[in-house]
Amino acid sequence: MLKFIIKIFTFFYPIFRKWGLGYSFASYLSLFLNIALLCILAYSIYVVFRLLLVTIMIFIARKTKTKFDDLLVTNKTAKYIAHLIPLLFIYKSVPVILERYEYWESVFGKLVGIYIVILVLWIIRTIFNALRDYLKLKPRYSDKPIDSFIQVIMIMLWIVGIIIIISRVFEIGHTELLTTFGAVSALIILIFRDIILGFVASVQVSINDMIRIGDWITMAKFGADGDVIEINLTTVKVRNFDNTTTTIPTYSLSSDSFQNWRGMFHSDGRRIKRHILIKTSSIHFLNNEELIKLKKITLISDFIDTRMAEVDKYNSDNAIDKSLAINGRNITNLGLFRKYITQYLNNHPAINKDLLLLCRQLQSTAQGVPLEVYAFTSDKQWQNYEYIMSDIFDHIIASVPFFGLELYELPSNNDFLQ
Repeated sequence: MLKFIIKIFTFFYPIFRKWGLGYSFASYLSLFLNIALLCILAYSIYVVFRLLLVTIMIFIARKTKTKFDDLLVTNKTAKYIAHLIPLLFIYKSVPVILERYEYWESVFGKLVGIYIVILVLWIIRTIFNALRDYLKLKPRYSDKPIDSFIQVIMIMLWIVGIIIIISRVFEIGHTELLTTFGAVSALIILIFRDIILGFVASVQVSINDMIRIGDWITMAKFGADGDVIEINLTTVKVRNFDNTTTTIPTYSLSSDSFQNWRGMFHSDGRRIKRHILIKTSSIHFLNNEELIKLKKITLISDFIDTRMAEVDKYNSDNAIDKSLAINGRNITNLGLFRKYITQYLNNHPAINKDLLLLCRQLQSTAQGVPLEVYAFTSDKQWQNYEYIMSDIFDHIIASVPFFGLELYELPSNNDFLQ
């Protein structure tokens, strides 16, 4: 190839000299024609190799079952390789064309060399992008922070490329350049602080399996509440449920607390933990007439019979004076209501009976007595979960008056008018 280059680009000057042209004029004229010829040849080589490489790549992609070569075509790897071949031709031709112009030979040689380094890095980047897209198609890697690892590799390659470019431009040895970089390492660490912290955090996130693409996370500090859609070297993107996007620094995932709901989806149920406020003044002991009326409620009729028998036996055996309801053992409307809610939840088809289920009374407040439902739905999808929970509390709220209880709520204008 070198002999061909020498032969073709030393063709014009001897002819011009034979024609009697002056040294300078023949030199500049041959230089102009050689540059024009170089451009034509370089472009022709590019067109031929682009057509050839792209055609071969598409042919291979259609014949093979793997998706990787299809992704190489999508990322235009063959097109960038086709750019590289005429550049190598130019790189070899410049010293021959500019043989009589040492200064310009040095300048153009360095520029072409820099462009070749950048183009090689760009070709490697397209290959890694194809690899990233290919791994994301695999279920095993679809939730892994592949972008972070690809970015780390590319940063290292760009650092190597920059070292090569600087050493070529300023004609500095690689050893001397690395020594200089070592001396300014503190400045480099300061400049690339976020990248270094992001890299360390990405490794921790991956090794400890703290977060995956597709996880639902909540991070109040950054206002994030939604699904993770991308994990990069420096940022994690979360698509919130209102369709906005929140960007979180990757290192914050290892330094700050956040809530990952993945465990809930992998569990056997989704928790309901909600309470209603019972007006304290409506809580009282139930008399026999009220108990007989409440026995008509199917879910607790057997319980009332059993409970009444136990209470009557205890009071009778201990000669309790029942002229006052407070004496001895009694049944309260709130206690019976708690039992009813428990029975109702046990009979609800959407509640997982294998997990914890209870109705409990919380610490009394100025607004009344909180009565909390703690249970787990079998269906963990958000829409269905909300429907089930609303359906349960619709029933509970509507059931309150049947037990002689009242819900607490702040008075409205109409209440004051009445």
